Amino acid sequence: ISKKNKKKHFLSLSEGIFAYLNYHVPRTRREILEVLIKGLHRLEYRGYDSAGVGIDGGNSKEWETNSKNIHLIKQTGKVKALDEEIHRQQDVDLDVEFDVHLGIAHTRWATHGVPSPVNSHPQRSDKNNEFIVIHNGIITNYKDLKKFLESKGYEFESETDTETIAKLVKYMYDNRESDAITFATLVEQVTQQLEGAFALVFKSVHYPGEAVGSRRGGPLLIGVRSDHKFSTDHIPILYRSSGKDKKSCNTLPRMDEDTCLFPVDEKAVEYYFASDASAVIEHTNRVIFLEDDDIAAVRDGHLSIHRIKRTAGDHPARAIQTLQMELQQIMKGNFSSFMQKEIFEQPESVVNTMRGRVNFENNTVILGGLKDHIKEIQRCRRLIMIACGTSYHAGVATRQVLEELTELPVMVELASDFLDRNTPVFRDDVCFFISQSGETADSLLALRYCKERGALTVGITNTVGSSVSRETDCGVHINAGPEIGVASTKAYTSQFVALIMFALLMCDDRISVQPRRREIIQGLKVLPDLIKEVLSLDEEIQKLAAELYQQKSVLIMGRGYHYATCLEGALKIKEITYMHSEGILAGELKHGPLALVDKLMPVIMIIMRDHTYTKCQNALQQVVARQGRPIVICDKEDYETIKNSSRTIKVPHSVDCLQGILSVIPLQLLSFHLAVLRGYDVRLFSTHFHLTS
Repeated sequence: ISKKNKKKHFLSLSEGIFAYLNYHVPRTRREILEVLIKGLHRLEYRGYDSAGVGIDGGNSKEWETNSKNIHLIKQTGKVKALDEEIHRQQDVDLDVEFDVHLGIAHTRWATHGVPSPVNSHPQRSDKNNEFIVIHNGIITNYKDLKKFLESKGYEFESETDTETIAKLVKYMYDNRESDAITFATLVEQVTQQLEGAFALVFKSVHYPGEAVGSRRGGPLLIGVRSDHKFSTDHIPILYRSSGKDKKSCNTLPRMDEDTCLFPVDEKAVEYYFASDASAVIEHTNRVIFLEDDDIAAVRDGHLSIHRIKRTAGDHPARAIQTLQMELQQIMKGNFSSFMQKEIFEQPESVVNTMRGRVNFENNTVILGGLKDHIKEIQRCRRLIMIACGTSYHAGVATRQVLEELTELPVMVELASDFLDRNTPVFRDDVCFFISQSGETADSLLALRYCKERGALTVGITNTVGSSVSRETDCGVHINAGPEIGVASTKAYTSQFVALIMFALLMCDDRISVQPRRREIIQGLKVLPDLIKEVLSLDEEIQKLAAELYQQKSVLIMGRGYHYATCLEGALKIKEITYMHSEGILAGELKHGPLALVDKLMPVIMIIMRDHTYTKCQNALQQVVARQGRPIVICDKEDYETIKNSSRTIKVPHSVDCLQGILSVIPLQLLSFHLAVLRGYDVRLFSTHFHLTS
């Protein structure tokens, strides 16, 4: 298979993977399907347009007979529609019991081919369903693979890139050199041919009761559950031998109690493969996070993890980690959607970000994750903040105060553009990687790029055990709690606070800035109460949304600390309301954007009493002169602006560098209400793709 012009292109993933393997834990087909459907429900927030499951077929109670027949059920629309389709199946006996069984399930967001059952996952290798696969991501060389497989006589039925994976694994099996080839080896051979981003789980009639998963650029974890003690808490990584003996070449070391995970006293064990911890937390809080190019295989109830070759920096084992999240944390409660819930959680989430780190009595800041590296960071030449989307805006929002308190040049870079430019990075640079999920593909590529050049890397992430948290030299967990809504809200404000804390830490020994430090720390102390005050404006903002929701576009203007708020507010409106919106730097108004302003164009302006106040008032006059009717987000004590503006959203006053947290929340609420009024299901918004989202 040709690998000419090899090029990597990654789309952050939104689809959902869930698989359940019960080994000597008797389950009826009904119970298995209930687990799979519930797992998909937990992943609905990631966005999707179709869903499907793959299970053992047949109605005989003999597992060996059932496992030779795979049954696929797929449906467009919501998971509920799939559940209804399952119960309409006449040839599926739901009461058959399986002592050993693997079921796989998937929610798909269409990228190759329209939403339809044939394009839904699992995708199959042939009409006999010999191999099936579920896939998150995009295979960039799928056209070359498809052309090759068609030349070998393989017929395709879908428009998806994923079907090439299913056909390719069958090709490898059909052309195997030995009947003893393992399922894991087949998958390794397949992944070596794939280019792009993926997380995969395979099932096959030729390997009954076995599951194989792999990832590259997409998140994949394995939950483990047993009533008995496991053989190890750290699963050693197995590598192919490189001996000269042809028979031993490309073989794995013997798999036994020293190299596999399994329950010691009893055989009974359950495994859950998922793209998100929220799908497994109700079953187990013990999980293994896979890393790029890991091949995880369950065979005879034993879990082993393989890699094709050893590379510098490889961890020798994968640890079983204990999730701290609780099921009630990922439930909506009394809110209509996760996004709404998470907007209203921000008073608590910013407290959790600061908890145990900021001492308001003696004005000190402690960030344990940076403790061993802070002196090195203070000696660096520049700070480079690298991120995508909302996380990038958190960097823009805090750049000014970072420059002020560190007296270092601060670059804020979009990860994709940073990579496209082959940006020079040096050993005395410190590179920050900001990501809610810790799995954002472009940010991970940029992280590896910077590590290769010797820079110190710092992670700012919300997800313990994520790739960013594992691969950076040090970092800060923002502790915002699980963010289920795909449109990031509370993670943004917690990232904001985390970066402010870092700035405070960097200057704790500089006498000249101590009054400023104390002002900011005391501002952090009252911040949760001020956020609650802003959230009390929800009804007022809902009325404003009723005026705007039929418009086609909205402009958001500001400058200084609030330029980032404009960008973030515009992004929120775009991604969940499908309205055009644009964040504009008010200082650039005369250089083109003013031409868009007239009496019909909705304009939101952010004007706060800081060093840009007079300039923003000037911009306001320009908008009014063009017959614009701006809605102004301003300080509730700014009587002049309130008097001279027809419509205002009045927020409480805070320290200038923290005011952006208070000014962004009305825009979060506005985007939510606009989406509801425009008839969109906020639960399913997935235009903000991330490796979580």
